[in-house]
Amino acid sequence: MAKDFGIIDRAELKRRAEVGDVDTVLAVFPDVYGRLMGKRFDADFFLAHIAEDGTHACNYLLTVDMEMEPVPGYDFANWQKGYGDFHLAPDFRTLRHASWLDRTALVLCDLQSDQEHASAHPLIEQSPRSMLLKQIAAASKVGYEAMAASELEYYLFRNSYRDAADAEYRQLEPAGWYLEDYHALQGTRGEDYHGLLRRHLKQSDIAVESTKGEWGKGQHEVNIRYSDALSMADNHVVLKQCAKELADQMGVSVTFMAKLSENQAGSSCHVHLSLWREGRNAFAGQQQLAGIECSDVFIKFLGGWLAHSPEVMALYAPNVNSYKRYQPGSWAPTRLAWSRDNRTAGFRVVGSGQSLRIECRIPGADCNPYLVFAAALASGLDGIANNLAPPAEFRGDAYQASELPHVPRTLSEAIERFEGSEFCRRAFGAEVVKHYAHFFHTEQAAYNRAVTDWERARYFERI
Repeated sequence: MAKDFGIIDRAELKRRAEVGDVDTVLAVFPDVYGRLMGKRFDADFFLAHIAEDGTHACNYLLTVDMEMEPVPGYDFANWQKGYGDFHLAPDFRTLRHASWLDRTALVLCDLQSDQEHASAHPLIEQSPRSMLLKQIAAASKVGYEAMAASELEYYLFRNSYRDAADAEYRQLEPAGWYLEDYHALQGTRGEDYHGLLRRHLKQSDIAVESTKGEWGKGQHEVNIRYSDALSMADNHVVLKQCAKELADQMGVSVTFMAKLSENQAGSSCHVHLSLWREGRNAFAGQQQLAGIECSDVFIKFLGGWLAHSPEVMALYAPNVNSYKRYQPGSWAPTRLAWSRDNRTAGFRVVGSGQSLRIECRIPGADCNPYLVFAAALASGLDGIANNLAPPAEFRGDAYQASELPHVPRTLSEAIERFEGSEFCRRAFGAEVVKHYAHFFHTEQAAYNRAVTDWERARYFERI
């Protein structure tokens, strides 16, 4: 029996299927929420039919809500068009023998239009992976490769997912009972889960750097090695899938909600990004920006990323809950500014020379990484193309700096900026902007209809 997991090619998949090490292939793609959707195939059938020709799925999967209900009002797919199929094309660079799943390989797929008898299927532009691929191509056209990393935070509970649902997600038992930020003792108490997560990720060819306690009860952070932007987004969604399925197997639960409770720290997804050319960091250089040795490319990329943040905020913070995280003194940014190694600012410049990069602290753990990297790349590339200079470096406590622009405070505000943005229409296409604006409006409308525990506690007797 093979002991190695991780990235494999089609020939190795065939060999493992023949000896019984793999009998199932999970072909998946990220939906608009960043969830993995797809099918499980018999490995022999996958090799004989799906590997070369791809497969199909209902195109309503880019238009459903969190509860999988078809949402009216989308142009891409609707009842009038009959909810047809789109084509799933496996990207064999992502094929891996997943160590946490029994005899199962996993491959990510691109979504293509399902044109009958067509020899080539164009990418569906509304697909999150397609959106990122478009921006990667735009970077490549001007000679750059985007390198990226995302740092994910999550809460661990000793309740199973089923028990948590039955309890309506109230009074759950966190894995830790005091703030465990960098705390080795409290972190050890969750090592049965966090250690197993690290090992499965490593065995499945996702290079883990570390896990550590975070600033919440039972909150942890996992860091994986940086890579090219597409591989990083792919690793991000596979990491989350592994984390949830591993928790399910152990009878515990993890959540990647941006803000679990008003009394606990939010969970972030800090994003690191740099542009490379011919194997070298294009952000490194001899120019000076507030004492930082950098290139003109770095300066303009930073200027564009900062300038366009309000317009693409909905791609960084796609849910109503996302905006509960932006609170003063909470380690989540509230102001749009950049600074050198300052965790109160929305953008933090870190590293030097070949490690010089920009960290954006705006996205939460609930983000869709493909949308985040697509938005960041589009913004920075526009900064380069249009010579956008960043504002002066901010020094001090950005939470107290009322003169700085505030991040959009609500999903409604973010939708308005996104929907009205000429830059977004240029970068992503008018149909893509319309599609995602409708998606965001649907999330906001669902929240507007909901009656919360807060309202009952506040108004039941005393109104």
